[in-house]
Amino acid sequence: METIRIGIVGYGNVGRGVELAVGANPDMRLEGVFTRRSPGSVTVMDASVPVMHVSEAAGKREDIDVMILAGGSATDLPVQGPEFAALFNVVDSYDTHAKIPEYFESVDRAARGASRVAVIAAGWDPGLFSMNRVIAGALLPSGACHTFWGRGVSQGHSDAIRRIKGVTGGVQYTIPLEEAMHKARVGESPGLSSKEMHLRDCYVVVEEGADRARIEREIQTMPYYFAEYETRVTFVTGEELRAKHSSMPHGGFVIGSGRTGRQGSSNQVMEFSLKLDSNPEFTACVLTAYARAAYRMHREGQEGAKTVFDVPVGHLSPKSPAELRKELL
Repeated sequence: METIRIGIVGYGNVGRGVELAVGANPDMRLEGVFTRRSPGSVTVMDASVPVMHVSEAAGKREDIDVMILAGGSATDLPVQGPEFAALFNVVDSYDTHAKIPEYFESVDRAARGASRVAVIAAGWDPGLFSMNRVIAGALLPSGACHTFWGRGVSQGHSDAIRRIKGVTGGVQYTIPLEEAMHKARVGESPGLSSKEMHLRDCYVVVEEGADRARIEREIQTMPYYFAEYETRVTFVTGEELRAKHSSMPHGGFVIGSGRTGRQGSSNQVMEFSLKLDSNPEFTACVLTAYARAAYRMHREGQEGAKTVFDVPVGHLSPKSPAELRKELL
């Protein structure tokens, strides 16, 4: 069995999850963790894994097959995606849906220039949920497909809150509205708006003397994250945030419906769901599987940016095509 050599950029919640996920895959080995912090201040779980500053990454091009980018979508990945795609095969979980085409183009240019493969937006949404939306639309072309997230903590939205001036901590819960989910499940194809489907609930810690009205306004009007939704902002102490909002559950549903047969006599509903105790750990598992796919696609001579729509599902598995056909088809 070949060993795929993995690097991690960023060692927050997702980065730690990637270290665990790589350790659970016998065909992978973690070669290093790269951080913008002082390497001496970062303690990884496996003491034999070197921790290096990101400025040292370029010198490790021959030692790493795939670099997994574990940074946030708000400010980290727009810079790191193209930068690292010019050096390595990469995988990331970029999740600002509206900006994916723009991000894809910037990473694609860098990856093609270096003859590398870059799998972007490979979490569970975008990612696994995206695949299920495509399947629902292809199988039920006259129907509708709705995506519901939560109840759970959104890492990207929480990160966006924490980057606001004056904010020292923050967690955002995405809450699906039950009435909307019921309509989707009975196949009413209601054409629901974002605001009709979800509530965004934010718990925020601020610096002493910070302008809370400004911070609340910045959160509620933030494009791509909160502006399209009903958003509640509750200010809490740091102690309360740690005591009540430190776990990171999440999940959601993709529900497709449509009618088939003469005069639409048959109602068809398909549903894919996730229930996650740890959003970052599961996201890390998705990234790690797509790292295997990126490695294989590069070995096949492919290059450029890819999304989950471009990756053969068999490339995610450590099993051979013959094993997949025999055991899982």
